[in-house]
Amino acid sequence: MDETTKSGNSALTSWQIKGKGGFKAASFLYVLAALDNMGFVANMVSLVLYFHVKLHFDIPTASNTLTNFMGSTFLLSIVGGFISDTYINRLHTSLIFGLLEVLALILMTIQARFTSLQPEVCTNNKGSCMEGNKALLFYVSLCALALGSGGVRGALPALGADQFDHTHPKEAKAFASYFNYLLFSTTAGATIGVTFIVWLTTEKGWWWVGFLISVVGVIVGFAVLAAGKPFYRLQTPGGGPLLRIIQVIFVSIKNRKLRLPENDGELYEMEDKGSSSYVEEEKLLHTDQFRFLDKAAIVTENNTTPWTVCTVTQVEEVKVLIRMLPIIGSTILMNTCLAQLQTFSVLQGYRMDLQLGSIKMAPSSVPVIPLLFMTLLIPLYDRVFVPLARTLTHHPSGITQLQRVGVGLVLSVVSMAVAALVEIKRKRHSLRDPLHPIHVLWLGFQYGIFGIADMFTLVGLLEFFYKEAPSGMRSLSTSFTWISLSFGYFLSSVFVDVINAVTKKVGSTHRGWLESNDLDQNKLNFFYWFLAVLSAINFAVYLLMASWYKYKSEDNNKPITIPLSVSKSGVPFLKDPSKDETPSSISTGQPVEDNANTAEKKDDDK
Repeated sequence: MDETTKSGNSALTSWQIKGKGGFKAASFLYVLAALDNMGFVANMVSLVLYFHVKLHFDIPTASNTLTNFMGSTFLLSIVGGFISDTYINRLHTSLIFGLLEVLALILMTIQARFTSLQPEVCTNNKGSCMEGNKALLFYVSLCALALGSGGVRGALPALGADQFDHTHPKEAKAFASYFNYLLFSTTAGATIGVTFIVWLTTEKGWWWVGFLISVVGVIVGFAVLAAGKPFYRLQTPGGGPLLRIIQVIFVSIKNRKLRLPENDGELYEMEDKGSSSYVEEEKLLHTDQFRFLDKAAIVTENNTTPWTVCTVTQVEEVKVLIRMLPIIGSTILMNTCLAQLQTFSVLQGYRMDLQLGSIKMAPSSVPVIPLLFMTLLIPLYDRVFVPLARTLTHHPSGITQLQRVGVGLVLSVVSMAVAALVEIKRKRHSLRDPLHPIHVLWLGFQYGIFGIADMFTLVGLLEFFYKEAPSGMRSLSTSFTWISLSFGYFLSSVFVDVINAVTKKVGSTHRGWLESNDLDQNKLNFFYWFLAVLSAINFAVYLLMASWYKYKSEDNNKPITIPLSVSKSGVPFLKDPSKDETPSSISTGQPVEDNANTAEKKDDDK
């Protein structure tokens, strides 16, 4: 096996590999993140106008098409995560899906370049007149872009995180900074995209040029990613994570009538050396939550197979994933709010004063405000706040991941409330004096607050899901961050349709809040208030879920008082301390040294 490759993610302590990993390796990923998001974020904020202006979708259809596309992109990240955990390593997964992303952007460039491939203006009050071969080209390119971009996002964050060992004191601090600077690279590239590329597309009408720049940027980015291969610590896929989950559920149901042993040490666990690649991974200690799943680890016969008995570690992996589900659910609504800033807020910008001195600002470039906020604040957060908080909390990241997410959720409530107030001001002024609208920088308040919220939440979730995931499911687990985004975008589409349907029936004007192409005739401020109230309720639910969550490290960092679990050979997984003839940390009741400390001591002895 190559020295830079680890089977099961922990076979070799990463800091022992000289010249591999660390920020040197992560820098290649940062370049890709910047170049890829330069085009991706520009598309996020301008595609709604491309659909409306160039492809002649009406406003609700354009908005829903974009949110459905974004939702599909982030949902499909689970495909990249699953493949990189199961079949091929994260680098190769990123490159394969990157090729698909490039091909999709080329198809979109071709359709934007030739008017013969674009639909005519609708005259029958349909949401879209996209049909025939034009529709085929449009939806094939859009679906391919969703799959390619999603697959890359499912594998890339975990590939970068693999370059640091968060269990080793010397690398734990660098690991915490990795996710901060991954977001910094993303925002830096996105800032260029939402200014330069968006200006070319929305102001000059050069949509195909904008897509072409995205193509070139993505090609260069993936070439840089591939060039960094000699510096990466690559993880060998460790088997089928979903299959292991299914096995636990199946066996626990099969054993549902059995009684759990009084001594948890009688539950089944593999010994250190075995046939499965998962054996080389960290073993998880038994927890008392979800006790019904423990029945999967009851030994019922001598012939132990994965479909007759599961290990304690395997059961605990499923428990970890179940504990994560409420956290995922609690962040969905925040991403629904994010979808509004990329759709309706952009349309608001079109009805506002866009002049900045002698320069006319593109309304789709308004998101540059939170991006600039984040670009400036991330280094300050990492270099000032985190070290200060670390001295108080002794946590490598300054504050825990769930605390960071909580801060973001609070700020998202504030952002939606501010958005409602700004829309009230914009609408009143527009109806009173339509020729002199308020300035577009008023949108900077809601964008700036939400940008800070996103800085806290996105990084907090990525770090949380990576650290808490079983070592063989880390790509799949970090995909949960994007799945939350996905459900948020889909929920946005549902909200728009449901709000329009309900308010059309119960309202005195029999018109939906959001159905008119004229924003001044809509009640967008009511929609923002609706989201603000829901977000506040959601935060209260999140507090309950976060306080209930038990970090995996709380168990794995305990002193060794581990029950004597039964191994495959029938020998206890750990020797009985009372029978250990040699002095050891087990017999003294002190924590057993981890592999990192042991390795360091050996190196010092040499």
